[in-house]
Parts: sequence; structure tokens; C-alpha cells
Amino acid sequence: MNPTLLFDFVVNKESKAIHITREFAANLELVWQAWTTPELLNQWWAPKPYHIETKTLDLKVGGIWLYAMISPENEKMWCKADYKAIETNKLLSWLDAFCDENGNENTNKPRSLWTNNFTEEKGITTVSIALEHDKPEDIEMMIKMGFKEGLTMALGNLDELLPTLKK
Repeated sequence: MNPTLLFDFVVNKESKAIHITREFAANLELVWQAWTTPELLNQWWAPKPYHIETKTLDLKVGGIWLYAMISPENEKMWCKADYKAIETNKLLSWLDAFCDENGNENTNKPRSLWTNNFTEEKGITTVSIALEHDKPEDIEMMIKMGFKEGLTMALGNLDELLPTLKK
């Protein structure tokens, strides 16, 4: 990550939320594509040495992104995102869940309502992420599962990918 770019990660158990602000040295349209195109998501969403494979992605309100996070030992952990709000190049919101390969939710793991806001100023795109949870224990479980470290690595993957996409 470029040290001059902002990366802020704040956990607020009282409001049952995690707030992340992350800047990218790329234009808004390119960053948006990276967050919404299966072939691009597959290249950056998982922390290395894991990778993901998208089974389906239907980018519309009511649509679902179903993907597997795959370990180096080829073990698959399935996840899904149920899209709740989409405004091209501005807003992308989904309710995520761990699930099986058919999208049936694992109710023993926490869900997060992601709200991602995209803005650009002078060629730097900022993604402001809010993750809302049902209870503070859900945040504690996510932190214990390595969410901060995993997301940090995945966003670093996106930093590496974006320059290769520029035209």
C-alpha cells in the first residue's frame, strides 16, 4: 500500500459497527469495476494465499454474489452477498453471510450489512465502508476470525491489481 493513501479501521462495539476508509490511486470507474466484476473480484477479494472463485454474481438489488474462498489446501468456505442497494460508481450495499455452495446461510456465523460509498478527488478514489451487525458479539467473532487482517491484505491485493487495469 502506498503510505500516503488513507487506511482507517475503527471498531465501535456500542454502535455494533466497523467503519473503514480506504483510498486507492485509481479513478472511480476502475475501482467500481474491481468491486463489481466477478473476474476482477476473483483476483483480489481474498487474502493471500487464499483466493476466491465466483459461482454467480447478479449485480442488481435482490441479486446475489455467491463465491468460495479457497485455501491453499483447496478447502472451500462459501460466502454470499445479498445486494440491497446499488448506485453505479456511488453506492454498493449488501448483507453478507457464510453459507454452503447453494447459498444456504450458516446461522452460526455473524452477518454484516456492508454499505460501501465511493468518491473520487484528483484521481484518488475513496471507499468508505460501514459494516453493521446485530450484536457486539458478532463484531468480536469477526475480529477473532481475522477480519481486519484479511481485509487489509485483500485491499492490498486491490492496490496491486489496479495499475494493471489502467488503460
